[in-house]
Amino acid sequence: MEDVLDVYERPYDSRRPVVCVDESNKTLHATPHGSLPVGPGQAQRQDYEYKRNGTLNLFMAVEPLVGKRSVSVTDRRTKQDFAEFLRYLSDEVYPQAETVVLVTDNLNTHSPACLYERFEPAEARRLAQRFEWHYTPEHGSWLNMAEIELSVLSRQCLSRRMPDKRTLATEVSAWEQDRNNVKVQIDWQFTTQDARIRLKRLYPVTVVKKSN
Repeated sequence: MEDVLDVYERPYDSRRPVVCVDESNKTLHATPHGSLPVGPGQAQRQDYEYKRNGTLNLFMAVEPLVGKRSVSVTDRRTKQDFAEFLRYLSDEVYPQAETVVLVTDNLNTHSPACLYERFEPAEARRLAQRFEWHYTPEHGSWLNMAEIELSVLSRQCLSRRMPDKRTLATEVSAWEQDRNNVKVQIDWQFTTQDARIRLKRLYPVTVVKKSN
């Protein structure tokens, strides 16, 4: 926990951007009978009947100090899918960065090993060296600021039926562009000192016996 909190206290450095990564999913629902007739002053309404069209994964990366986020819609969330997302961050989103300081949770898919399952050894090694890895502790995923951004995405964009991958990707891309244009930052206030005060139960207390 303190490792992640210390990362969040670092001053902004464009050569070493701090990027939080997490993932979520969206179940696709089609509406076979479409929208219902709309009367004067009524909002658009959909027929209650729907058809499930499977579930897609969303990878979220957010740079809190800049207000920049990148979202990718994928069919799955395997190690190879995560490896592709890391390559996208490294080579397309942050090509000029010396190192991408990566904060993520400790799922078994979230490790440099995923790169070796997707790429040739030399390429996997190149990408692995592009990242500085920091993991949130078990039961501490709330420390990952990407969760905040996924919550906003869910409320602002995903809280309605979407029938297919193309629609989802288009809507998510529009949301990402709008939010990046405004450069919405995340003002993280919880520090290591706060943790030591508010989460005392997590810290073992050493009793030092006084010598006679």
